[in-house]
Amino acid sequence: MALSIALVTLVVPDYDEAIAFYCGALGFRLLEDTDLGDGKRWVRVAPDGVGTALLLARAVTDEQSASIGRQAGGRVAFFLQTEAFARDWQAMSAAGVHFVEAPRNESYGTVAVFEDPFGNRWDLIERSRPSEEGQ
Repeated sequence: MALSIALVTLVVPDYDEAIAFYCGALGFRLLEDTDLGDGKRWVRVAPDGVGTALLLARAVTDEQSASIGRQAGGRVAFFLQTEAFARDWQAMSAAGVHFVEAPRNESYGTVAVFEDPFGNRWDLIERSRPSEEGQ
């Protein structure tokens, strides 16, 4: 049996604000928004063409609220891979996404760190293709 990661929980302060950012500025699809009662919702978003989705979970306790934007202790927590870095960086910048650095070229590809409105750090990354010589 093959295993895969289906969902990753992202604690947010507000469902609608998170949907607006992920589906608006980043262009993710809203896969599901189901009312579970008592103010709780099951909200899943994902970029086109991927199996793993984010489960947007509204913080309801002080401990959960304290973790918003710091779920990885200040490190990059999420990696958004693209096949067209320049196109996506431009679109995201135009949509108001806050990049904390200029794009840079690394041995593994082109990358730039951005933050969501809640403080979570993301890499926008286009992986380098293996060279023809190395194959």
